[in-house]
Amino acid sequence: MTEGLLVLQSDFGISDGAVSAMHGVANSVKRGLPIYDLTHQIPQFNIWEASYRLLQTINYWPEETVFVSIVDPGVGSDRKSVVVKTEQNQYIVTPDNGTLTHVNKFIGIKEIREIDETVNRLPRSGESHTFHGRDVYAYTGARLATGTITFEEVGPKLPLSSIVELPLKDSVLSDQSAVGIIDIIDRPFGNLWTNINREQFLQLHGSYGDTFDVTISSNGRNVFEGTLTFGKSFAVCKIGEPLLYINSLDNVGIAFNQRSFAETYGIAAGTDWEVKIRKTALRVVS
Repeated sequence: MTEGLLVLQSDFGISDGAVSAMHGVANSVKRGLPIYDLTHQIPQFNIWEASYRLLQTINYWPEETVFVSIVDPGVGSDRKSVVVKTEQNQYIVTPDNGTLTHVNKFIGIKEIREIDETVNRLPRSGESHTFHGRDVYAYTGARLATGTITFEEVGPKLPLSSIVELPLKDSVLSDQSAVGIIDIIDRPFGNLWTNINREQFLQLHGSYGDTFDVTISSNGRNVFEGTLTFGKSFAVCKIGEPLLYINSLDNVGIAFNQRSFAETYGIAAGTDWEVKIRKTALRVVS
């Protein structure tokens, strides 16, 4: 591969030296390697969000970009350390713990290889078993991005069927309603991003300015029920008013203008957070 770019993601935060250490390791492979941070604010141990943030971002980077994603509650266990090549010819270096779920389903993975730590591990780090982000992933990612190693030199090939995946739910149209899940919270604004895509939503035959009945539930308990207006952007409603909109990933979003919908109603993300959207019925006045 030609020399690429290195993009880092983790749940480390930026209050200590962990992220800087990974930057340092990458620069020890080659000084001046272009390094970018996707985010280091993934909630601790939240593999689902790490998986989704890769999907949110990866389409906007060129071929041969190397992503390093470390949300690794199983560090030091028997979970595998891997590098995958996507259908768009990008690379992801990560623990194989579910982080590849969304990319595998919505973008596609061509090949997966297990990292051979006998050759792809930071020298003199073999006695450390709690910071693979620095010692294995940043080091391997930088070596791959700089062309120091080829993808084939990462380690042995694994079957694609071995990729560890989190459970997903598809959005569907049912009984004149669009039904899906809350995929992610749009931080820091607190908007809800659903997995109901624009084409499904438009089959409800709504237009800007129409109202829709929205129900959000978790484990069978309704957390929110209300009527929201479908708007082109936040500018169409007053501060504090709710709306439905199409987000930057072409899916339905639910929000307040300049207020957190998630915090107001205590809503989180994942397959146990269901959302149902139905066009408000015309009321006949007698």
